[in-house]
Amino acid sequence: MFSLDEDDEGEVSFGESSDAEREMTPEIPKAPSVKTFDDGGDFEGASDVDSGTLRAFVVAVIYANAAVLLVALGPMVWYFEGWSRIGPVLLVAGLLAGVRTYQTYRAWERSRDGAAEGEAVEADAVEAEADVDAAADDSALADDSAPADEPAPADDRDP
Repeated sequence: MFSLDEDDEGEVSFGESSDAEREMTPEIPKAPSVKTFDDGGDFEGASDVDSGTLRAFVVAVIYANAAVLLVALGPMVWYFEGWSRIGPVLLVAGLLAGVRTYQTYRAWERSRDGAAEGEAVEADAVEAEADVDAAADDSALADDSAPADEPAPADDRDP
């Protein structure tokens, strides 16, 4: 009843898609590309980041890793190995590394907020200076437009 090819006699293919399945299967979408550091490992892409931010990030990562390691390791060596002097020291060192992580972050945040306020103050100063210059230009134009033989208005005279 069924005509079988000599090549496919009694063989069932598992894991292989049929032609119909391949036609009906949608195409796999491609992930968007993301800007990363160079694959060469020289970190040339890091130059796009502010040097203060990069430094704070690296320092905070080192402190945080030390904190996680020491906070986990201290109680384990204290309990499992019975090192009652080294375990608490490791635990306290880990807690201090965690505190330094927080301090590093807060210092970076304050410096960033200070820079933002400094830029705002600088922008206000530039704007005020521009207003003063514009007012001086307006008064110079007003003085130039008055005839020289007319006396100055009473408000502008010196006593």
